[in-house]
Amino acid sequence: MGRNDDGDIIEHHVEEEMEKKGPRSHAAPSSLQESGSPSDRGGPGSGTQSSHRLLAYSDALLSIIATVMILPVAHTKVHDDEELRESVQLLLTTKIAVYLMTFLIVTVAWAAHIRLFQVIVRIDDCLALLNLACMMLITFLPYTFSLMATFPDNILGILLFCGCVMVNGVIQSVIVLYAFSRPFLLNEQIQISENQTFYKNHILKVIMRVPIMCFFASIASLIVFQLSYALLAIIIFLPYISQSLKWCRNKAIGQVEETPDSMMFYTYLPNEPLSKDRVEAFSDGVYAIVATLLILDICEDNVPDPTVVEKEFGGNLVFALQVYGPEYLAYFGSFATVGLLWFVHHSLFLHVTKATRFMGLLNTFSLAFVGGLPLAYQLTHEFPRNSQNELEAIQISCVIIFFAGIFQLAIWVVALYNEQETLHPYVRYGGREHVFMLAKLALYPCVALVTFFLTCILSKFSTSIFHLMEITVPVAFLVLRLLVRVGLALLRLIFCPDRPDLRRVVEEEDETRVPFNPLVT
Repeated sequence: MGRNDDGDIIEHHVEEEMEKKGPRSHAAPSSLQESGSPSDRGGPGSGTQSSHRLLAYSDALLSIIATVMILPVAHTKVHDDEELRESVQLLLTTKIAVYLMTFLIVTVAWAAHIRLFQVIVRIDDCLALLNLACMMLITFLPYTFSLMATFPDNILGILLFCGCVMVNGVIQSVIVLYAFSRPFLLNEQIQISENQTFYKNHILKVIMRVPIMCFFASIASLIVFQLSYALLAIIIFLPYISQSLKWCRNKAIGQVEETPDSMMFYTYLPNEPLSKDRVEAFSDGVYAIVATLLILDICEDNVPDPTVVEKEFGGNLVFALQVYGPEYLAYFGSFATVGLLWFVHHSLFLHVTKATRFMGLLNTFSLAFVGGLPLAYQLTHEFPRNSQNELEAIQISCVIIFFAGIFQLAIWVVALYNEQETLHPYVRYGGREHVFMLAKLALYPCVALVTFFLTCILSKFSTSIFHLMEITVPVAFLVLRLLVRVGLALLRLIFCPDRPDLRRVVEEEDETRVPFNPLVT
């Protein structure tokens, strides 16, 4: 790899500073803090503490806020006499589009939070309270989203949304200024650096880009409110737009001499590292909340009224609950889908050794479609059997499941592009788990695609086909390794018949197989 990107430059710059400073620069963070007052040094009885619990709390809040934004969409009622296609088109232009945009913006804020606290590794009471202020503003975003979705032609929702983001950016800037005024709160690379002012200014510049874009979006809403939505959408892809412009500038006027005002966690490069632990924590939160939303709908809508049970069913609760059979079937199928998508996500990141910014973006797209599964659950049991609306609802569910799975597969493809740094050897090209991981990631997209086309051809049996898919996929996961081995055996027999007996090869592989331990590198 070259040394011309921001991350490599700062690593080289820090190495030179460590050599220049001698043994002291290699001291532990606690020894670097000894120049401060006793209350600043951290440890028991001091004013500083580890940021781990604050980060876990923040990840939980952000995952909840990002996911519950699907509720106004999922709870939109479509009557039996309305055509679902027309209703979905209306939703796509308003609620679904605003949900996706807002979900992605919240995850942009979450990614910014990750980068910020990769620089700030310790906190004190002041930083904890400032972080709570940020979380309070972010938790208010669902209300602004509801206003934007319900009144798309009214600018008040956009103004409130942009106002929250701008104030949040100001608070994050205050966090940066405060942390740099107390350097022992920063990570070791910055503590030993002689260019802290450059780093501070660079971080502030990056943080304030989103609030500035929101400021322009709020101004645009007063003129042409559609333009404000376009500016908010640009925020999601701002890092990649910035890098594209930088690349064009370098091609036009030549490579600009780099200054030390850049750092590993604020490069805007696709391979910029993200905390793998926080990516997993945020993703787990989204999956858990989506699963919880499914049962909340059951508790709210599928508990019969005692008076109705007594009058119409003679007090027999079992007969009364039989009416809700399709709802229960849809719930269990949807929960299995959420759970198995989480299982695939868990299997993927078990073998990922380093998460990058681009992988985080693809993970965000996958989670956005996972967040749409409560909508799919609502639609699949809401309409009469064998109706056109039911067919279209099932096809919408297949599309949601397909994209949730295909973006997971895309994460793995991106990881393979730089597999030496991002993947465990077992799942790299030629690794003994490579084909199995490919099959595991491709299963849901393939099944969803096949189900979609089968429901188009055999529309009368669409419900049966969809429920059969929900039942067979968990079984397929249980026997997937066996299916992969059989498939590889057939391929070897067809294309490589002169190879040794497969059964003996498989037995030798099993004898030498070492359990994978992700903690061992």
